[in-house]
Amino acid sequence: MKAENINERHTHCCGHDDHSNDHGHDHGGGEQGTWTGHWPLLLALAILAVMLILDYGFKVNPGNITNLIIFGVAYLLAGYNVLDLAFRKLLRFDFFNEFFLMSVATLGAFAIGSYSEGVAVMVFYSIGEWFQDAAVDKAKRNIKALLDIRPDAVTVIRGGNAISVKPDEVKIEEIIQVKPGEKVALDGLLISDKGTYNTAAMTGESRPDTKQKGEQVLAGMINLNTVTEIKVKSLFKDSKLSKILEMVQDATARKSQTQLFISRFAKVYTPIVFLLALLVVVVPNFVVSNYVFQDWFYRGLVFLVISCPCALVVSIPLGYFGGIGLASKNGILFKGSNFLDVMTKIDTVVMDKTGTLTRGVFNVQKVVTSNFEEQELVKLTAALESKSTHPIAIAITQYSGHAINGTRIESVEEIAGHGLKGNIEGREVIAGNTALFKKLGIPYDAAVENEQDTMVMVAVENKYAGYFTIADEIKEDAQQAISELHQLGIETVMLSGDKQSVVDKVAKLLGIDKAFGALLPENKVEKVEELKNQNRRIAFVGDGVNDAPVIALADAGIAMGGLGSDATIETADIVIQNDQPRKIVTAIKIGKLTRNVVWQNIALAMGVKIVVLILGAGGVATLWEAVIADVGVALLAILNAVRIQQMKVI
Repeated sequence: MKAENINERHTHCCGHDDHSNDHGHDHGGGEQGTWTGHWPLLLALAILAVMLILDYGFKVNPGNITNLIIFGVAYLLAGYNVLDLAFRKLLRFDFFNEFFLMSVATLGAFAIGSYSEGVAVMVFYSIGEWFQDAAVDKAKRNIKALLDIRPDAVTVIRGGNAISVKPDEVKIEEIIQVKPGEKVALDGLLISDKGTYNTAAMTGESRPDTKQKGEQVLAGMINLNTVTEIKVKSLFKDSKLSKILEMVQDATARKSQTQLFISRFAKVYTPIVFLLALLVVVVPNFVVSNYVFQDWFYRGLVFLVISCPCALVVSIPLGYFGGIGLASKNGILFKGSNFLDVMTKIDTVVMDKTGTLTRGVFNVQKVVTSNFEEQELVKLTAALESKSTHPIAIAITQYSGHAINGTRIESVEEIAGHGLKGNIEGREVIAGNTALFKKLGIPYDAAVENEQDTMVMVAVENKYAGYFTIADEIKEDAQQAISELHQLGIETVMLSGDKQSVVDKVAKLLGIDKAFGALLPENKVEKVEELKNQNRRIAFVGDGVNDAPVIALADAGIAMGGLGSDATIETADIVIQNDQPRKIVTAIKIGKLTRNVVWQNIALAMGVKIVVLILGAGGVATLWEAVIADVGVALLAILNAVRIQQMKVI
């Protein structure tokens, strides 16, 4: 291994110069990640094997000097980097690190004539580090591979000709062409009549998604049938996929509380181990009658070898990498391993209604007028709502068809949490909820209070003119999601700006524990603060745009359908890439699964080390048992951590 790479990797392992979990390796990209890149270590292993076979199989012992030379060569082949780094750190008066620990243990073995054991410790230690590095590197590459599905070339139309260029050379507003089976390289709007795409790599769902002309198509989607053309709306580096990929890669640097604890533990662990090893050698001289220095010195060396903390410091971050990778595979993006821990402690899930539990695709059910011509009411209201991107506004605009073409629209103003006001064809038009009409003192028909569906009331020139009823559709897996949350012992709360009757209807249908309607954004914050004052651990699930203050307040902010919103990717802690509420349950289960594996590794490593430490101090365990136990427990912990990415979440 290259000295620089070992240095970056192991300073973290022993708790010094603590940095992110990115250990600074570049495996797989060159000689370093191959078997040939480790030929000195493999040669040392071969020499050790031959010498042991000669000794124990054929009873051939070349003599002390010859043994020293042969084992000395093998030792240097396996450990020259470790010795070099230990010496460099020693010059800086840094004694408490893994290199110095292993160097003292192995040189001590040579000093008392245990040549084969000294070489074995260094060889197996180095092999263990090689495998650990490879496992960490593979886990990170697996996470990246889940999302880094961007093509290397894209077909762009320039001067009427289709030419192939690199995606980062394409400019905004250029037209790209995507053939069947090809991946879309950049975000844009579909200018072909329609196209069908596989979004599985981004959302975890293999269901084909048919887009119509003018709809958004995102990088990473795979074209399934006809050739389509897309007008590019963002640069390659600014695509949703690029941002998500960057987010997931950055996630490995955001440590969980468990990782931070282990890092702090490692900083005091190594000095304590050196002290205990020294005490094992020195103290018996004063309490044991037949004290033999060489025997107790050997026991101290065993103590040093088994005490290496790498099984903990490597396998734990690796477990969290696995959790992040498994979540990504399921269409859930965690912005840090700390949020995997947070999700295990959640006891209350607070949800927005529209777009989270319901599809957010509204349709006008009926139009009721009051001394006003219906067609004119639809035209004026739709003209006003055309200046809003709210799903209800879009529903009313679409309902009007082409009625608003040529309509003069001026001075449109949004009244937060209430509705809109503007000047349409020279008349003041107000559209909103009953709270807005009460606030403005505009009288209206009391019968409208009995409407069960979402309602938009309209006033023209400060006079009540009628209302629209709008219905949304509940998502097909919403009821199952609520049921599974209850099975996990988690309370469910729904907050909505919609009127209470609509909210109660949805809550009753889904079995939600508590539901609050007619809430402004600041009211949602108040409700979440009330829950936090009750010492509840809260996950808030919303669209990540209108609910940014609540997402920031919650212990875990979860955004649904995050691929469509830049703000979502920026503000949420966890992004669910599709629109399935059941993924909330999946996120919690992945958090718990990761926690279980991490604590299994902690218990395994500490348990084995304590047993061998006791046996070593008692003279029962040899350096052979110590190094096999150290490397063995590290490899078992790594294998246990790696398997997370292969698990299925039911």
